[in-house]
Amino acid sequence: MSSRFWRWYADRQFHKWEKTVLWDMVEPYRPPRSFAPLVGTYVAAFYTGVVGAAVTEQLYKEKYWEDHPGEAVPIMPPKFYWGPWRVMNGEVPRFIQPPEEAKTA
Repeated sequence: MSSRFWRWYADRQFHKWEKTVLWDMVEPYRPPRSFAPLVGTYVAAFYTGVVGAAVTEQLYKEKYWEDHPGEAVPIMPPKFYWGPWRVMNGEVPRFIQPPEEAKTA
């Protein structure tokens, strides 16, 4: 029984290269892989971010309304941006506004 097993194993090892030669010949004729799963993953990730941002902003507004009832909610500061942020106290500064809007403010 064991000698039959070793004969099978030896044949398998010896003929393994034939399988690779066959598949190496067929490989160039295979159709290319589809990008659909990758695109689907990217679309799902994008919309997950959109929904997450909407939920975060809504929670920010509700918390602000609890602390300051009846007031207008200022613009939410960016979460993951630590550079200069040109919105002061929820309003765009006058030097950034277009001239016609800056006159009325």
